[in-house]
Amino acid sequence: MRKRQIAYQVAAAALVAVAIVWIAANAAANLAAQHIASGFGFLGRPAGFEVGESFFLRYNASDTYLRALGVGLFNTLAVSAIGIVLATILGTAIGVLRLSTNSLLRVLCAAYVEFLRNVPLLVQLFFWYALITEGLPPVREALEPLPGVFLANRGIFFPTFSGAPVLQGFNFAGGAALSPEFAALLAGLATYTAAFIAEIVRAGVLSVRRGQGDAALAVGLTRAQALRHVVLPQALRAIVPPMTSQYLDLAKNSSLAVAIGYPDLVSIANTAINQTGQAIEGIAIIMLVYLTISLAISALMNWYNARVAK
Repeated sequence: MRKRQIAYQVAAAALVAVAIVWIAANAAANLAAQHIASGFGFLGRPAGFEVGESFFLRYNASDTYLRALGVGLFNTLAVSAIGIVLATILGTAIGVLRLSTNSLLRVLCAAYVEFLRNVPLLVQLFFWYALITEGLPPVREALEPLPGVFLANRGIFFPTFSGAPVLQGFNFAGGAALSPEFAALLAGLATYTAAFIAEIVRAGVLSVRRGQGDAALAVGLTRAQALRHVVLPQALRAIVPPMTSQYLDLAKNSSLAVAIGYPDLVSIANTAINQTGQAIEGIAIIMLVYLTISLAISALMNWYNARVAK
């Protein structure tokens, strides 16, 4: 029986390998017949286009396609990492407040969850982008909700260790800034994912026996202390696995950035494909990068889940 199972698995693997080879050979033949270059040699050629926003990597139009894709990768990683942190904080707070004894808070949090979960993310991204670019005032009339923090239709400007933003002419100089595209994408991803995380946290807390919380209150802990030190640590075993799926979804949903003009990996790869005509290679790069990101997130969360289980 064991040998038969191994034989079936080997046969299935062989069929998959044959299919992959056939598809690759057929694609190469079709590309050659249409006089379209194939391979990844285009990555070393000058890209010839500008990228509006870049994290960590400096870039100009004379740099290669490989560097341009690197800029898109770092842009994707930046918005995904920050979005995961913000969505976790917001979702945890809303999930806990849904169990509050205050009926108004419960209703408001339930309304948030039901509304955000049932409106397509792409529509929400358009809303946030319109809110920033059309709803905020021009730079000269920028709002200042906090000292040194300015909100305008050109983005969000805030101070850093090297200095604070100062209005000079038609824009701010100094400090740091988030473009409208980055801010809209981050807001959309964080608020949308937080609605799902809130339900995960609520379900995790409810999975802990009520007696655990009652015992914590009986020994003199406040409700907040009982939640933090007794209930949540036990709830993590139920929270972490489904939370991993939400982190993966957030990272993959960042590809919708192309709809509002944020230069993420997909957006830059699309530009490279349009210029070089090498769609198969470009799409393969996108797939490989998102697969790698997803596997990395899964590995990290599985490691953390193993620690929580102990």
